[in-house]
Amino acid sequence: MLKVLIADDEPNILMSLEFLMKKEGYKVYIARDGGEAFDLIQQEKPDLLLLDIMMPRMDGYELCQFVKQHPDYQHAKVIFLSAKSKDLDVQKGYDVGGDLYIPKPFSTRDLIAKINQLKAAAA
Repeated sequence: MLKVLIADDEPNILMSLEFLMKKEGYKVYIARDGGEAFDLIQQEKPDLLLLDIMMPRMDGYELCQFVKQHPDYQHAKVIFLSAKSKDLDVQKGYDVGGDLYIPKPFSTRDLIAKINQLKAAAA
């Protein structure tokens, strides 16, 4: 079963993404800030991370960089879900190793389609 970590400091987004991912059959972990996400990454070794960028304690860029540079977690796919949608923000997301960058607001149907594409490409 695919393990998904959702890290966002916005409770409504966390709840809706958690519901969506569980409905898709994923094992879901949620973090309300970057520090919590950092701890969960090390404990659970998720296969997919859905990361907000602007979060307390550690931002999404830092989390992605940690994941992509650490041999135990490099396999994980990282999707940024962020309100920061300027070209520089998006470029930075890819520069730190993000696999996808989806600006908020986003369609949940599109998100699932993109996750399925990532899974298929990794298989």
